[in-house]
Amino acid sequence: MNVLLTFLLAVQLLSAIAMVGLILVQHGKGADAGAAFGGGGAGSATLFGASGGANFLSRSTAALATVFLTCTLALAYFGNARPSAPSGSVLENLPPTTVPAVPQSQIPDTVPAAPGNASQIPGQ
Repeated sequence: MNVLLTFLLAVQLLSAIAMVGLILVQHGKGADAGAAFGGGGAGSATLFGASGGANFLSRSTAALATVFLTCTLALAYFGNARPSAPSGSVLENLPPTTVPAVPQSQIPDTVPAAPGNASQIPGQ
């Protein structure tokens, strides 16, 4: 079980880092408006073609987001699952404790009186 949780956590972290990188590489919606007025038109179609880069990057981001969400849900499910076997806690191996019974002969019949005379209350 611990191997599965470690694997899911590693996949989640790698997908999160890759997703952040892909999001930072993508152009925002405001970049198209700037290109329409004559800025940055030469280098936009070099690597993936005119619109191939946006499709590839957005689909890759969506796939990584799906992997990230799936790993998150799996970690939440397995993290809340109750273990059927003992978890190896030190407290589970303690013997049960019992309170020793006090013999009846040691319990006093009367409560000792308080020191001094309780019938004399000052101010009366």
